[in-house]
Formats: sequence, C-alpha cells, structure tokens
Amino acid sequence: MPSTLTAPGTAPVAERPAHRDPNVLRWLAAYTSSMIGDSVYYIALSWAAVQTGSPSQAGVVMAVSALPRALLMLGGGVIADRLGPRRVVIGSDAVRCAAVLAVAGLLFLTTPGLWPLAALALVFGTVDAVFMPAVGALPARVTTRGQLARVQGMRGLGIRFASVVGAPLGGLAVAVGGAAAAFGLAGLLIAVSLPLLIAVRVRELPADDTPADDTPADDTPADDTPAARRGTAWRDLTGGLGYIRRHRVLAPLILAIALGDLGFVGPLNVGLTLLADERGWGASGMGWVLAGFGVGAGAVSLLLTVRGRLPRAGQVAGWAILAGSCAIGALAFVPGVAAAVGVALLIGLLAGLSGAMCGALLQTQTDAAYLGRVTAVSGLVSLGFAPLSMPLSAAAIGLWGTGPVFVASAAVCGLGGVIALSVPGLRRAELPK
Repeated sequence: MPSTLTAPGTAPVAERPAHRDPNVLRWLAAYTSSMIGDSVYYIALSWAAVQTGSPSQAGVVMAVSALPRALLMLGGGVIADRLGPRRVVIGSDAVRCAAVLAVAGLLFLTTPGLWPLAALALVFGTVDAVFMPAVGALPARVTTRGQLARVQGMRGLGIRFASVVGAPLGGLAVAVGGAAAAFGLAGLLIAVSLPLLIAVRVRELPADDTPADDTPADDTPADDTPAARRGTAWRDLTGGLGYIRRHRVLAPLILAIALGDLGFVGPLNVGLTLLADERGWGASGMGWVLAGFGVGAGAVSLLLTVRGRLPRAGQVAGWAILAGSCAIGALAFVPGVAAAVGVALLIGLLAGLSGAMCGALLQTQTDAAYLGRVTAVSGLVSLGFAPLSMPLSAAAIGLWGTGPVFVASAAVCGLGGVIALSVPGLRRAELPK
C-alpha cells in the first residue's frame, strides 16, 4: 500500500512508486547514459594511452585522475550543497562532454601524443570530485523520502547495465574507428544526459536548510539551494563534518562502509587476478568469477527496485557484511572455477545487499541539505582510501600467499559488520515506509 504525504491545507496525496515516476525515470536515463559514456571513455583512454606511450606512461595517464578526485572530493560536496546537485551534475556532464569531444577531434586531425590524454584524465578527475557528491545528493531532490531505497536499487541496476554495455561498446568503437571514434561516442553518450537532466524537476530546500515537503515541484525545473543562505565554504565543510560526527547513524555507518570497502577492494581486484593466476584459471576463469559477482549484485539491485524497502535495514547491512566477509575469506580456498563462481555469486549477493542497505540508509538518514557533503565523505572513503588496499594486498600476497591475505582482508571487512551490529543507533535504523 503506497504511503501518503500530507501538506498543510491539502488532502493526502498517494506516493507514486519511483519506478513509475517519469521524473525519476528521466533522472535514471540521464544517469545511465552518462555512466555508459564513462565506460566507453575509460576504454578509449586506456587504448589510446597504450598505443601512444610505454606501459608505464599509460599507467600514469590512467592514474592521473585519481589525485584531484581524492584531494577535491570534500570541496565538491560543499559545491553540490551550495549550488544544488542538479545544477552541478548538468555543469559536470557539459564539461566532460566538451573535453571528450575536443580530444576526439584532436585525434581525428593529428597524433598529438600523450599530453592531451593526460589533460583529459586530469579534467575528468577534477570534475568527478564535484560530480560524484552531486549525483549522490540528487535523488533526494527528485523523489520522496519513502522511495529513496527503491531509487538506490534502480541506480544499482543502471550501474550494472552501464558496465555490461559500456565495455563492449567501447571496444567495438575502438575496433571500427580507433580511439578517436570511441572518444566521440563517449562524448555523445554523456551529451544525451543533458536534456534529460534539464527536464528533471527538483524541489527546493526551505530557508532553514531542512527538508521541506517531499513532493517535487510541478512547475518548471528549479535550482535547489541558493548559496546566499550559507556562510563561507569552509564553514559549510566543517559544518558537514560536524553533522556526520554528531549523527548517531551516519558516523558509524561511514566507518562500517570504510572497513567493508578496505577489506573488499583488494581481494576482489588485484587479489582475484593473482588467485586466478596461481590456480591456473586463466583470464576466462577470472571473467566467469567476476560475472558471478556481477549477477549477484545485480539481483539484489533488482530486488530492492521491486520491493522498494527491506525491514531492519541496519541489521541486514551488518549481517550481510559479516556473511560477505566469510565468503571473501573462503574464496581463496575453493577447489576450482565452478566453486569460485558460486562463491563469487554469494559475495555479489551479500555485498550488493549490504551496499544497497548502506546506500539507502545514507540517503534516508541524511538531511537533504547535507547530502552532497555526506556523499563526498563516503565517496572519499570508497574511492580515495579503499584503493590503497590494492598495492598492499598485492605485496602481502607476494610475501604470504593468497590464503592468509584473503582471510586478513575478510577480518577487516567483518569489522564493518561488527560495528553495524554493535552501535545501537545503526543496528536499529530503518528505511522509511
């Protein structure tokens, strides 16, 4: 039974499910198109870098975007909250589209070397620092609070679809027309998001920076949060960090996410590659294992999209992290590819479930006025700190082997589940009905 929203002086209005809301579907189409464009862009960048320079130079080009993304992410959250997430996402996609198309044109006309590729990677990393927090803050402005969990599932489906479609599409573009054609395709896909985002309606925040009525405005698209309401950017940043620190759910939730990601990223990236090589599974075997993980994670996103809500979200997240950590540790001891695919499917289900619950709690527990900054902190943990576990995992596997490192990583991941279950505020957290 749909929940209802009641505004002063009005009759209750039935809440429209997000998967039937044209406003949400426009946002989802824009997000998915942009993500497919991103996938094609990374294929084009890696191919062009390898073809133009040495392997080490190509590696530097691919890593250039990580530094500005990590350094500027917190500031990007402030910008998203000050200017409004919709405006920031539109501006970010416009800049990325222009930069990619410019490099595509340059490659069509000449062979400029590595410098435009490095510059493009730098632009993408800088823009991502504001784009990612804004993307995280936007759903709360386009749907009702009770639909945010379902939107989280829809977003997960969009990410899975983009990863499945984007990589082969980018490879096909490279095969047909080279890196220039692939960059051109990436720019066009990102460009598709712009008119869709412009058509998305968002609701404004009230003057006191607390969420207002949950219903998006019915008139022309609005921009969300005038900067004039706020003080300095530094005050916004410290205010956001203080808001997280004082929050009885968000503080332990972000710590649980950090530990879960630290224990998950290493084994499921570089660790899996080394495990497949050690066991003689080959690239195809590793591909099947990754496919199993993707199917499991996608199934959970579909479940959340259909159901819209799961009860006892805090407990579900904690137990899923704990069970997923056990599955990560077990992956290093499976006898063959078939068993590894089955374990990876289980990891995908549990990691997808815990990730969806954590993401939905992050969305629903945060006041909309702080969502950009909260998303920035969460993104910094996942994209800035967690990848540090990859070289550490590789070095540790070289010293002690896959088994001990996978078990140690599982223990770190499991600590996130312990925190989720031991902190009363997070353990009792629920998603809105």
